[in-house]
Amino acid sequence: MRASIDCIPCFVRQTLEAARFVSDYPSVHEGVLREILRCLASLDLDRPPPFVGQMIHRRLRELTGNPDPYLDAKNRHNRLALQLLPELKELVRKSEDPLKTSVLLAITGNVIDLGARGDLTEDEVRSSMARTFSEPFHIDIEHLRREIGKASSILYLADNAGEIVFDRLLIEELPVEQVTVAVRGAPVINDAVMDDAKAAGLHGLVRLVSNGSDAPGTILDDCSLEFQSCYKNADLVIAKGQGNYETLSSEEKNIFFLFKIKCGTVASHTGFKPGTNVLTRGSRSRKQPEGSTIGE
Repeated sequence: MRASIDCIPCFVRQTLEAARFVSDYPSVHEGVLREILRCLASLDLDRPPPFVGQMIHRRLRELTGNPDPYLDAKNRHNRLALQLLPELKELVRKSEDPLKTSVLLAITGNVIDLGARGDLTEDEVRSSMARTFSEPFHIDIEHLRREIGKASSILYLADNAGEIVFDRLLIEELPVEQVTVAVRGAPVINDAVMDDAKAAGLHGLVRLVSNGSDAPGTILDDCSLEFQSCYKNADLVIAKGQGNYETLSSEEKNIFFLFKIKCGTVASHTGFKPGTNVLTRGSRSRKQPEGSTIGE
């Protein structure tokens, strides 16, 4: 998915919000904003939005000297999600359709996105999880169920810290011996890295791999050869988060995307309204098969 001119105001907002998140110094805020504005003036709109996010947050880390400015926030969200996990596991266990329930809960966890909402509170996370079954959703669950049954290797692309704990609910409904979970190769925003996957308890459940990149999405030519091999050989890819959709939605691959639509540009690209929780295919497989479900 390419960026659009409507992304540019969002990049400016995210730059200033992120600068204020990682530093208390107005000089840092101004310096980063001026630098990113110069870059945006010559931005190649054929690149996906996470390409710009990568550039913004690399510069922020350089200017602040902090290799992981969102570390405290990530740890807080991991702890919160782990507190909620037993109750959510029970919801899945009692459900008439555990796969569907775990999918909905995992998608709702995508609210923990500090790139979209730097001021997100723990109360808002709890409230969002409580509304899981009442929020608007579109899920292509029967198609996913069939593809899981056919796949001998499944690659699960994680998104954010905290959210990755809720991903565990879905991962436990998969044939775990066939699953590899991939995380970011280095810190960027609050995206999950290997420590977050271990905090979620995934190291004793599935194979874990780093993608070798610090982009807030999956830019394949920026990823490690190990990850590219996992991606190439996977029969099925389950990709969490809007950043993974933005970078992979045009790929010729058997990919299901799970995320909350957070902006008008992605809403236009998917055909679903902002705020919708979706499980959908990429733009090359847009036609939905029988068995898809829309909730209001």
